[in-house]
Amino acid sequence: MTDLAFDHHVAQQPDVVAALLDTESPVLDPDRPIVFTGIGTSLHACRIAAAWTRIVTGGRVRPAAIDAHDLALSESVRSADQVVVVSHRGTKRYPNQVLAAAAEVGASTIAITGVGDNAPVADVVVRTCPQEKASTHTVSYTAALAVLGGLVARTFDAADLTEALAGAPTAMRATLELPLPAEAVDAVVSASPTLVTGTGLDAITAAEAALKLKEGTYRWAEGLHTEFALHGTPAVFSSSTAAFLLRSGADGGRTADAQDLLDKLGATTMIVAEDGDVRFAATHPLARPLVTVLPFHRLVSAAAARLGANPDLTHLEAEPWASAIRAVQL
Repeated sequence: MTDLAFDHHVAQQPDVVAALLDTESPVLDPDRPIVFTGIGTSLHACRIAAAWTRIVTGGRVRPAAIDAHDLALSESVRSADQVVVVSHRGTKRYPNQVLAAAAEVGASTIAITGVGDNAPVADVVVRTCPQEKASTHTVSYTAALAVLGGLVARTFDAADLTEALAGAPTAMRATLELPLPAEAVDAVVSASPTLVTGTGLDAITAAEAALKLKEGTYRWAEGLHTEFALHGTPAVFSSSTAAFLLRSGADGGRTADAQDLLDKLGATTMIVAEDGDVRFAATHPLARPLVTVLPFHRLVSAAAARLGANPDLTHLEAEPWASAIRAVQL
């Protein structure tokens, strides 16, 4: 392990998730509307929670996962809503504006956020993990997923999700011990840009993985649903593209289609799967979001070391990035 805080946080994820899964989660009313909201990585966790809800209820319940910016400024919260706000630090203005709007109309609220002095004004506040020292967040994401998974499982009495989550820490530890191919690191270092794709829950992981690659390596990356990547987007693929394709058993053969297309265009293509070029440990399909993101965390660290980037600082160590980023009120 390096001396990066980022690497420490990556390594601690299985233990943090295990501890959170061993605590009691809040419960929602299964018959009232549910709104999951956050920004960036927190929104990705919300999207996973909404997908879990759809899956375990067989589509009977289809909650919203809405960007907190939009929910605060251009949409509305109703008194019947149950609003679950996810954040790393609990200090960003739009998630807090959502909580204020919810309180004003009498909606019930749950705030899921990191341990710290922040005090979100919510009916229930659930703490996940101590604040990360790295700006490229990892453990905050999987910790939020653990809490959200427990919430969904308890609300809908979903034994399959409970079972899946229980096995996640073991699969996470095994994944962090797998070798990371040098070819994968080479691909990110030389790519312009990097593409990450997936279907179902993996499509959300693809978006989160691309964000980590941008934050931690300072190189452009894009996360797309595999089907989306086959429509229109191939116009920009080329021999300089590096693609990491998350393969699942329910992709309709589209991962193979994407690989064939990218290979014909001369791109560097790597399959991310239990038996792929980039591997993760076997896990229950519902637990994949906690496991499949981990190879990308390790990839960020290895590629950043080669590129002279710093996942702890997300370019705050240099100008003009430092001044420009600090001028934006988040």
